[in-house]
Amino acid sequence: MNLYLIGIIILSVTVSMKGFQDFSFFEKYKFNVGAVQKGEYIRLLSAGFLHGSWSHLIFNMLTLYFFAPIVIQSFGDIPFLVIYFGSMILGNIFCLFLYKHQSWYSAIGASGGVSGILFGAIAIFPTIGIYFFFIPIPIPGYIFGLLYFGYSVYMMINPNPQDNVGHAAHLGGAFFGLIYAVTFAPEQAIAHAFELGVMSLPLLYLGYEIIIKKRIG
Repeated sequence: MNLYLIGIIILSVTVSMKGFQDFSFFEKYKFNVGAVQKGEYIRLLSAGFLHGSWSHLIFNMLTLYFFAPIVIQSFGDIPFLVIYFGSMILGNIFCLFLYKHQSWYSAIGASGGVSGILFGAIAIFPTIGIYFFFIPIPIPGYIFGLLYFGYSVYMMINPNPQDNVGHAAHLGGAFFGLIYAVTFAPEQAIAHAFELGVMSLPLLYLGYEIIIKKRIG
C-alpha cells in the first residue's frame, strides 16, 4: 500500500479516537462556521480528521482505501495529496459560503476528501463498477455519481434537521476531484464526455438554485 495513503488512514484513526475520548478536543477542531469566521482556519483542515462514530470513520477509510490506488496510479503521489486535501478544504469552504449566515453550522469527517478521491477515480474510469450497500450487481460509476449528486442536491434544497450529513462538503470535495481529473486527464474526459455530462446534471441544477433562485444559504 502507498505510504501516503497509510499515513492518512493512521492519522485519521488516531485523531478520530482522540476526538471520541476528548469532547473539548473535538469541539476545538471540528468545522464550525462561526469559529472559522473568527479566524480559526485550521478547522477547515482539522475537521477532516474527526469523525462522529466508528462506523463513520470505517466507511470513509474503506472508501479511501479502495479508490485511492486508482488516483495514485493515474496521477501520482503528490496529485493524490492535492486532490485529497484540496477536496477536504474546498468542501468546507463551500459549507462556509453556503451557510455564512448560520454561525452554528458544524461538520466533521473526511467525506469531502474521500469524495474528491472517489470522483477523481470515476472521472478517469466512468464505467467502473461500484457496489452500493446490498445491491448484488455493480453500478456504473457515472450512474452512481448521478445518483450521489442528485441525492446530495435534493437534501441541500430540502434539508432534514435529523439528517446530520454534510452534503455541501461532500459536493464541494467531489467537485474538486472531478475538475482536477478532467483538467489533468483531458483525453479521458473527452472520451467519456457523455458519461461525465450525465453525471454532472445535478450540479448544474444546484448552480441554478444557488445563483438564480438563491434558495440555499
